[in-house]
Amino acid sequence: MPIYVKFCHVIFPFTVSHLHYMDPGNNTGVSEFLLMGFSEEPELQPLIFGTFLSMYLITVFGNLLIILAISSDSQLHTPMYFFLANLSFVDICFTSTTVPKMLWNIQTQSKVITYANCITQMFYFIVFAGLDMFLLTVMAYDRFAAICHPLHYMVIMNPRLCGLLVLVSWILSVLHSLLESLMVLRLSFCTVLEIPHFFCELNQIIQLACSDTFLNNMVVYILAMLLAGGPFIGILYSYYKIVSCIRGISSVQGKYKAFSTCVSHLSVVSLFFCTSLGVYLSSAATQSSHSSAVASVMYTVVTPMLNPFIYSLRNRDIKGALMRFSEIPAKKWLIVLG
Repeated sequence: MPIYVKFCHVIFPFTVSHLHYMDPGNNTGVSEFLLMGFSEEPELQPLIFGTFLSMYLITVFGNLLIILAISSDSQLHTPMYFFLANLSFVDICFTSTTVPKMLWNIQTQSKVITYANCITQMFYFIVFAGLDMFLLTVMAYDRFAAICHPLHYMVIMNPRLCGLLVLVSWILSVLHSLLESLMVLRLSFCTVLEIPHFFCELNQIIQLACSDTFLNNMVVYILAMLLAGGPFIGILYSYYKIVSCIRGISSVQGKYKAFSTCVSHLSVVSLFFCTSLGVYLSSAATQSSHSSAVASVMYTVVTPMLNPFIYSLRNRDIKGALMRFSEIPAKKWLIVLG
């Protein structure tokens, strides 16, 4: 039954359908989302909790060891290891934006994340994901300079340029994330506030909106092509030039030595971009949010966890620095006990 509302001496019929029509525009009423995670079965929660807690601790301690080993060893105060220390720091932050909240939700048996915390988590996730890509690109350029211009390497990769490259990476990542976050803030949300993921992923949040998301999708795709495609092309071009330079080396031993300095970085690049591409292809093929969430674990958790192992196992300098770093506490204890 319509309710008649008098406005400016004119009577308008006002029905319940008008309330439903007006409701989507009220995005200020959204106070929280629900992170659905991987499974709602209670018996699987301890297994998921234990698995992710183990991976998170390995990621934090592994990358922290890399940072401490590089900072404590003067032999590793070079551009290559400066970028590696920055990458390790970013990997710790990257994993810390998602995993602790998921572990807390499992421990407290709650799926709730507030609207403000969700936007904040999304912001930092995009920042550190972008930093990962930019730093891997900068490290590829560093390897190109070292192999193709060995005599001028320290002149090209001077401390000022190294600091500037890291600073520009931070600025671009923050600006990208800020734009994406501001675009999400303009969206309106209805009654369905369940995110089928273990963190506030940008595309999942956009899909929940009941307002027009065309502009958001356009911004996401354009920035993805520019900020993901650009670094990927830069890495490919750097390695194309590196391979050309290695082919020009006459001795087999020289070729092996030059290529061995790139193996760790090439492994990390392949792992990061292949897993990211795999997540995109799997989500596009299956259209299943659950499959996308499981696949995204590869580049959000597994890749940062494996990076310290790749660099420590394939790099003699890092292995030596880690051994020397581990000897320092032992010597202190011997002095104290002696």
